[in-house]
Amino acid sequence: MEKNARIDIDAPLWDQSTFVGRFKHFAFMTDPRTVLTSEDDLHKAKKLVEQYRLGKEPSDVTRDQIIYAKKLYSSAFHPDSGELQNVFGRMSFQVPGGMIITGAMLQFYRTVPAVVFWQFVNQSFNALVNYTNRNANSPVSVTQLGVSYVSATTSALVAAIGCKSFWQKRAGALMLRYVPFAAVAAANCVNIPLMRQNELTQGVDVVDDDNNVVGKSRVAAVKGISQVVFSRVLMAAPGMLLLPILMEKLERINWFRRLQILHAPFQVLAVGGFLIFMVPTACSIFPQRCSINMSTIQRFDSELYGEMQKKHGKNLPEKVYFNKGL
Repeated sequence: MEKNARIDIDAPLWDQSTFVGRFKHFAFMTDPRTVLTSEDDLHKAKKLVEQYRLGKEPSDVTRDQIIYAKKLYSSAFHPDSGELQNVFGRMSFQVPGGMIITGAMLQFYRTVPAVVFWQFVNQSFNALVNYTNRNANSPVSVTQLGVSYVSATTSALVAAIGCKSFWQKRAGALMLRYVPFAAVAAANCVNIPLMRQNELTQGVDVVDDDNNVVGKSRVAAVKGISQVVFSRVLMAAPGMLLLPILMEKLERINWFRRLQILHAPFQVLAVGGFLIFMVPTACSIFPQRCSINMSTIQRFDSELYGEMQKKHGKNLPEKVYFNKGL
């Protein structure tokens, strides 16, 4: 492989300052086809990435092989620990896992037991994803995971059963189809802040233009977590908001109404079609490297601003950056 063709194996392949560049990056990372790759091939990809990082890759390796190895490595191994992730918790499993669970929630919404069961399944899946993609530099305890899981499941059930009861008496059949979306949105608003409560209480690392750590900021954590909550809700919105309208119209057609056995598979496949596009779209809405003005930190986070001022004096940058997470 020619030296002048080398890539930065640890950096995105596309410009992350643009939405298109971010979309290409996350579509590359979350490609659901990678979940079918064997563990043996994944470990071979990791070995090749590590060799390339040291400049010791085999001489006959092509650029395309390096890029594919980078794709497999970033989709299956934890970015902090380097450990192979549980296949069901990987971001690349969001499409197959999400389409099955979301499709089932949209189909089986009419009875309380069905709502309870599928919300439980959904929050269990979310808990697995959150644990698999946890920040190794800011570990979450088992107790925090448990509290987050119970709180998210409870909020989802309260929203689902509450909306179902309210809309059943005051609205038509179409509104009942939106019970799953109300539950998912409510759970995300509870689950993500609880999972990242360490950042809210202790602050998240903020860096300058040269990636030197300036200090910590709680207001930066609030901004990042708010963007992640919005992105997660946006990820689910098109499928969960448009499919109920489509199903309401299709079920008025005699032949479709008679083939009820196909309703669930149809919704699962339709949700999959939405998620293929929406997973990278939602991840790309906001830059991964988020920025915040130092004046904002001074106004809303005076304690941690004071610590940074003591450490750096008058050399504080006007703007700092942090990783918002996913």
